[in-house]
Amino acid sequence: QVQLVESGGGLVQAGGSLRLSCAASGRTSSSSGMGWFRQAPGKEREFVAAIRWSGGGTYYGDSAKGRFTISGDNAKNTVSLQMNSLKPEDTAVYYCAAKSGGYIYTRSSSYTYWGQGTQVTVSS
Repeated sequence: QVQLVESGGGLVQAGGSLRLSCAASGRTSSSSGMGWFRQAPGKEREFVAAIRWSGGGTYYGDSAKGRFTISGDNAKNTVSLQMNSLKPEDTAVYYCAAKSGGYIYTRSSSYTYWGQGTQVTVSS
């Protein structure tokens, strides 16, 4: 089992920045990568960004490209999401997730473990 705890959410004005962090504990050696997803009320869960531990490759959803940056430390079992130029449409609950295998990083079904989520609200 892997436990994930997110932090760093909050309220920010449009154009501002937030940094989300996620700490993993438990059987973290089984993790091949971690990602961030978000879900707004009434909408499906959306892929935001992911990082692959092997080689450090990163992946971004269209809404995150150019504004968000994912980083991580496999040794410390942490992953962060730096979000800049935030827009009201970025408002959602952001979830950290860990995957244990496979090559698809953009689908929520590829992830085995999930955090409880942290709320991000961007005011206009």
